[in-house]
Amino acid sequence: MYSRPRRLRSNAIMREMVAETRFSVQSLMYPMFVTHGKGINHPIGAMPGISHFSPDTLVKEVEHLMSLGINKILLFGVGEDKDPVGSAAYDFTNAVANGVRSLKAAFGNDLLIATDVCMCAYTDHGHCGILHGHEVANDETLTSLAKMALMHAQAGADIVAPSDMMDGRVAAIRDTLDAENMQQVAIMSYSVKFASGYYGPFREAADSAPSFGDRKTYQMDVRNSREAIKEALLDVEEGADILMVKPALAYMDLIRTVKDQTLLPLACYNVSGEYSMVKAAAEKGWIDEQRIVMENMASFTRAGADIIITYHAKDMLSKGWV
Repeated sequence: MYSRPRRLRSNAIMREMVAETRFSVQSLMYPMFVTHGKGINHPIGAMPGISHFSPDTLVKEVEHLMSLGINKILLFGVGEDKDPVGSAAYDFTNAVANGVRSLKAAFGNDLLIATDVCMCAYTDHGHCGILHGHEVANDETLTSLAKMALMHAQAGADIVAPSDMMDGRVAAIRDTLDAENMQQVAIMSYSVKFASGYYGPFREAADSAPSFGDRKTYQMDVRNSREAIKEALLDVEEGADILMVKPALAYMDLIRTVKDQTLLPLACYNVSGEYSMVKAAAEKGWIDEQRIVMENMASFTRAGADIIITYHAKDMLSKGWV
């Protein structure tokens, strides 16, 4: 035999030398949840190891994360007063605004802050926009999303990340930011976001489950791949700076497809259900948590992700997995 692939697998140094995928901790972004109050570090039952933080404890936790090497976070707000139009989403005193200001005061440009832009945690019906009857009003919602993104930018966010899946929201946000001299704030769009069953634990974390129906009229059909490319290309045209595929684990084919057909940096979101399933199986002793997590990270990287948003990031660094 002239070709023996096993020759290049013969020892650890050889395997490392010829590895085709190089996962880097610099690709990691850590999702976090901020709420009102003081001294709060409240564990989330469905997501072991993840908590709600008040702004003061958020600063302490981020200080620890930065000591580990994590310097990029994606911030979600919870615990706001809810109303039909989600007005707390763009209130300059809300938890996200307070959290961003506290973090920037503590860490300045040493910490990169992205903020989630969506109405679902702020509306009393749990849908991602303003309702007309039982339908989400797309164009009316764009105004609220743009106001929310602008408020986050004014508080100090480096990146705003619209996750609502309204048509035209990237353009609406870009136009608003530019008109207010916020051209430096980037948009990381949840471009390819599916109506997925993998979001279950997050609904507890963000208190954002819809009170009726589902989100299938605005989030994507899990069966569609050509539509994913359409969504990504539309966001490119509208001024997105970073694209995203969400969830990650069951959609690595689309991470690769979007990567191949666009030129922007690409993020993937290793979502709550993917995280909690690994945690639950590891707790039962059914899997090797470290091995599974690192295999997933390598797979996301191999598929083409430049940025990996994952709740596993803290474990990976604090436990010496990378």
